[in-house]
Amino acid sequence: MCPHALIPYKLVNPKTRLSCVLNQEEREAFARMMLEDVIHAAKDANCSPVIVGTELFDSEDVQITVKDADLNQTLNSLLSQSIGEILIIMADLPLSDAQAIQRVIATKNDMAMVPGRGGGTNVIFIKEPQRFHVDYYGTSFLKHVKIAQDAGLSCEVIDSFRLHTDIDEKEDLAELLIHGTGKSRAYLEELGFVLSVEKGRVGVERKQ
Repeated sequence: MCPHALIPYKLVNPKTRLSCVLNQEEREAFARMMLEDVIHAAKDANCSPVIVGTELFDSEDVQITVKDADLNQTLNSLLSQSIGEILIIMADLPLSDAQAIQRVIATKNDMAMVPGRGGGTNVIFIKEPQRFHVDYYGTSFLKHVKIAQDAGLSCEVIDSFRLHTDIDEKEDLAELLIHGTGKSRAYLEELGFVLSVEKGRVGVERKQ
């Protein structure tokens, strides 16, 4: 059985730390392109995407709308009711591909996680979701490690460049322009973003 892939997604005014290079309309379009790249990767890995979003929008995929409840409450409610395996993957991982996701869901342990930068958690795969709960924000990776330990769950921590690289800051766009192959890279190029080199370091600039 292929696992459901829960994908948290903020539709309105996402990625505010990119405001220095993208206006709100562009950020919303960019976030949508990244989501579509993640959905594509999940489907290629034989997972069934379920978008956990702040608003309903035009999509052929299953959607769950978060209104009054926060992300943790919503995901934990879904985990407590789930029977089969569950994958939780963030929507800002446009370098995701089927091979990276399959590596996670092929774990021999009770669960697997891919840490994000700065203490976050980018991907969680859990075989018995009723035994686990999430606690995002802050140093969520350390919190999730402890939750797994307290529940007696064996957890594999997976080192994956493609699932580790979330896009939050202007500097992160360089990784997407170098390694990306999907819609989000194409959108950046359409907006005029190109790689630049300053003092030996690779960055991005936007051509007018």
